[in-house]
Amino acid sequence: MAEPDIRDDRPGGLLKAYADGRVAGRIVYFTLDVYFTLDATPPALVAVHTVVEPEYQGRGIAGALVREFYAMAARAGVPVVPLCPYAATWAERHPDEAPEAPAELVGEARTQLKADHPELS
Repeated sequence: MAEPDIRDDRPGGLLKAYADGRVAGRIVYFTLDVYFTLDATPPALVAVHTVVEPEYQGRGIAGALVREFYAMAARAGVPVVPLCPYAATWAERHPDEAPEAPAELVGEARTQLKADHPELS
């Protein structure tokens, strides 16, 4: 299978992977709203859930999504908080591509997830 076409739907909070003209997988995410320093540190991107459609599982779709999610954050100069278990495991296995988020951001991301997206927490 060719590399999936990955597209960001920031307003919808979805990073989608397309294969064969169909959505093959997605990362559900949100942008952290909290600023921690006086120099206006940018918000983080928070990965909440990674899903790959059954017919596309085992083809590297989830890994491609998480890799692009980290690359997208790096291009924007913001950290990633991987609350999604798959994204967190991927980050542990790829520390060169997935810098660890500061603990304060992780705590704030969990708080915002519970407040704004209880259905995902």
